[in-house]
Amino acid sequence: MLSHAALNATLNASSAVLLSTGYWMIRRGRVLAHKSCMGLAFLSSTAFLVSYLLYHARVGSVAFRGQGWIRPVYFTLLASHTILAAAIVPLAVITLSRALREQFDRHKRIARWTLPLWLYVSVTGVVIYFLLYHLYTAPAGS
Repeated sequence: MLSHAALNATLNASSAVLLSTGYWMIRRGRVLAHKSCMGLAFLSSTAFLVSYLLYHARVGSVAFRGQGWIRPVYFTLLASHTILAAAIVPLAVITLSRALREQFDRHKRIARWTLPLWLYVSVTGVVIYFLLYHLYTAPAGS
């Protein structure tokens, strides 16, 4: 069974794959496939956010144990990820609502910003998970 943190990483990775596939679909004129992928990406990201908040409400913060050069790299990545994650929520909602209201010119204008930022947040979420839970874990018995 997946740990809660692994579930969150899986939801983030799923969002990244769905966003990329949705972009690929709209570039090929496959509107219905694009709509399905983007809707699923939104659901996956929403599930991630709920799961993440529940996990950290119960567990609190998890300390990063990496030392040396990786430490400033990790915290720079974490800071950019966190700031953009907060920004992506309203951007994604606006982008989706414009598509659902068939305001496609306005949807396309904001989607040009939303897509790369959302992809960055999804991918960096997975990277942060691996750094935090797999590469720099606590020694056995601590």
